[in-house]
Amino acid sequence: MYYNQSGTAKGAHYGSGHRHALIRSTQRAAVNIYKTDNSYEMLVFAPGRIKDNFQLNVKGTELTVSYLPPEGFPRPEWVRREYSRGAFERTFTLDETIDAKSISAKYEDGVLQVTLPLIPGKETTSQEIKVS
Repeated sequence: MYYNQSGTAKGAHYGSGHRHALIRSTQRAAVNIYKTDNSYEMLVFAPGRIKDNFQLNVKGTELTVSYLPPEGFPRPEWVRREYSRGAFERTFTLDETIDAKSISAKYEDGVLQVTLPLIPGKETTSQEIKVS
């Protein structure tokens, strides 16, 4: 499985002589992926979200995982904010080993777990490339 990121990540903003502030993008949610014997498991770290507002779509070879908070979602005056509960979208490219019709997802304890089943007998080949 291959993956890429959708959206632009914001970096550190440096003011003129002022202490820099870290700007977090609402376009991102951290993702970890691991492989089992018969699937890839994608863990999308998205605490404080509402399960019904996640959307997963497969179009061609691309899987898009997104979240849009409901209208009127409270936006407090943050004193300190280290993560966002807002909208995000991530896009991943699926290879021919993934059974796209059997992808499933569940949201539990702030983590969206997406199961990407492998098609039996369809294995990717690997090749070691020497660095010169």
